[in-house]
Amino acid sequence: MTAEMRRSSGAFSVPIKNIERELICPICKELFTHPLILPCQHSVCHKCVKELLMLNHEDSFDAGSESSVPGSPRSRVPSPSMERLDRLVRSATVRRSFGSRGRRGLRVFSSYSSSISSPGWRRGSVTPRVTAIPCPGCQHDIDLGERGISMLFRNFTLESIVERYRQAARAAVAIMCNVCKPSNQQEATKSCMDCKASYCNECFKLHHPWGTPKAQHEYVGPTTNFRPKVLMCPEHEMEKVNMYCEVCRRPVCHLCKLGGSHANHKVTSMSSAYKILKEKLAKSIHYLISKEDQVRTQITELDQLISQTEENGQLAERQANEHFERLFETLQERKSEMLRSIEQSRNRRIDQLKGQVEEYQGMLENSGLVGYAQEVLKETDQSCFVQTAKQLHVRIQKATESLKTFHPSADPCFDEFVLDTSKEETLLKEMCFGGVPDPPLIDLSHSRVYNEASICWRLSDDHQPTDHHVLEYRKLEGQSQSPSPENSEDNGVWRATDRVYGSSAMVHDLEPDSRYAFRVRSCRNSMFSPYSPEVSFHTPPAPVFSFLFSDKCGFSTERLILNNQRDTVESIAGMAFLLAAERVQTGSYVGLDYIIGDTGISQGRHYWAFRVEPYSYMVKVGVASDTKLIEWFHSPRDTSSPRYDHDSGHDSGSEDACYELSQPFTLITLGMGKLFIPKASSSSSVSSASVSSGDPGNRVLPMPQRLGVCLDYDAHRVYFYDADTMRCLFERQVDCSGTMFPAFGLMGSGKVQLEEFITTKKLTF
Repeated sequence: MTAEMRRSSGAFSVPIKNIERELICPICKELFTHPLILPCQHSVCHKCVKELLMLNHEDSFDAGSESSVPGSPRSRVPSPSMERLDRLVRSATVRRSFGSRGRRGLRVFSSYSSSISSPGWRRGSVTPRVTAIPCPGCQHDIDLGERGISMLFRNFTLESIVERYRQAARAAVAIMCNVCKPSNQQEATKSCMDCKASYCNECFKLHHPWGTPKAQHEYVGPTTNFRPKVLMCPEHEMEKVNMYCEVCRRPVCHLCKLGGSHANHKVTSMSSAYKILKEKLAKSIHYLISKEDQVRTQITELDQLISQTEENGQLAERQANEHFERLFETLQERKSEMLRSIEQSRNRRIDQLKGQVEEYQGMLENSGLVGYAQEVLKETDQSCFVQTAKQLHVRIQKATESLKTFHPSADPCFDEFVLDTSKEETLLKEMCFGGVPDPPLIDLSHSRVYNEASICWRLSDDHQPTDHHVLEYRKLEGQSQSPSPENSEDNGVWRATDRVYGSSAMVHDLEPDSRYAFRVRSCRNSMFSPYSPEVSFHTPPAPVFSFLFSDKCGFSTERLILNNQRDTVESIAGMAFLLAAERVQTGSYVGLDYIIGDTGISQGRHYWAFRVEPYSYMVKVGVASDTKLIEWFHSPRDTSSPRYDHDSGHDSGSEDACYELSQPFTLITLGMGKLFIPKASSSSSVSSASVSSGDPGNRVLPMPQRLGVCLDYDAHRVYFYDADTMRCLFERQVDCSGTMFPAFGLMGSGKVQLEEFITTKKLTF
């Protein structure tokens, strides 16, 4: 080896061996192999990124059978890093499920591109291609974009350092010349980066003669790591990177700046970026070297803290064991005393009852007292008989009285020995260390339960951060009207979600028309708080029907105000309302302004919920068919009178006769903080027994905070619920001959707001 090579080798021999920790892939825990730089500037092996993409794809979308075709990600033989990859993917899934959620629900990390740059994606496949992976270094989700792995740079600098480390680790193994004949192969002294081969001195001179272009090739010391001389842009494969994007912190080419993804980003020249970053790195290294004594002192302090932590942990463990041993001893003493009391009482009662048994056995013929009396009767001497019979007669009389008024001498019941340990069990369950966080409280005002549950909670007032939370839920027995056999075994069993790092969580796949209990607890430093008080919710009788208010069909822009999200409509009692009310003198009535949902129903059971503001003057809610809506919107004069509508809720004369025919609409009236139950007929029913069709006052109920509507299209029935308690307020038969729409009518001042679950449009594949 040349002097230069020896100096190079000697310069790196010691530090290279000391930086092994920096050369280990965080996934496979082995030396980096073809490392790639993620957008967050962390490096991962090429093969690890591919496996991570495959696992994340499987976790995001289950294609069906576990036994996939040969060669698929499900059927391949797992590598040693597969377990770590699984944990990484699961943790990322939890973060995406329970982490940040926008108003419209979930964040989406998928795309429908037909690119085949990432593993597991086939051109033309209907499966969304997953392009997001969790970084094993910073735990953030990294979106690789449409190009997938191909958009990542190879970390050639790290690759070279790893190669030098390998050479230092196997210094005894020399790199041989690639040109020499095998019979006379010499040790290599140089490696040509252009030829990507290693040469001995003679072969190098032979293949790189003076005066030829090859003499200008770049050569280095013997190596097996041949990286390209020029770094090429991964987005524009024929362009060299010559600029540095300060926003994305990565090299780019001039095409990226002109019209690519970095067009509006601030960039600088590569030489300027090289100079600035090198100066910063050199200053940082110089600062760390100058603080070496301080670092060693802090390492010593950390070692002492480790020892103290070990000792204090063992001490705390011993003290906890001692406390529990004292509790066990106290419990054992109390157990012995109480069992002894029970045993003494039992023996005393048994002795009394046995004595009574012996006494009664003496009343039997030829035994005991009766047998003795029979023998006394055989006495013929009068004086001797009188002397003995007097006392015997007294005993016989007592036995006779005892026989007439039979009472056991002891009570066999041990009710006074029943032990109530509920308070003690509660205290034991709440027993915790001093640093355990207080239990959170489930926020009923912000929690919503449909076929999915969104549970929110408030943290305790100790103002100390918690590591995570665990939400548990169980189905309460005897609530579901149609229990499924496969879920009957899970009734009453608490099921826990994954770790939640926020103050809310989602629970999916709840059964309809069932009651569920929820509780949550916090964790800090591996110590769990007690559970929050249990709260229960009743799921609706049907899946959620998602829709928004329609701003097209019959929508009156003069009197109705619809917000931008189309989930809230408000009626303003302005000049238009007063002008319409003036027609009352001529026998007309003020008409309703109708608005409907933007989605119709043509089959199945569906449920939606909404809130009517208490100040609303009159709001009519329910369902109506498309034909009826056309009639309303094109003939508003027919609906201007409340007498025309048999479900108006007003006590008008036209409602005295029950309306028997099934109509293609059903509406109930809310207003002035009240809910008006329509008059019952043979096709309708009311849940409250106190509601009488003859007394209008009994048909007025307090307005629920939230009202729910369930339409059973196939059964031709509509149900109205108090959405907070899921109590059915009213139901009626409805003609579902066409497409049915959620319908709302407002008069005067009023406001209707749909529930967030109802307005959320879920992305389906």
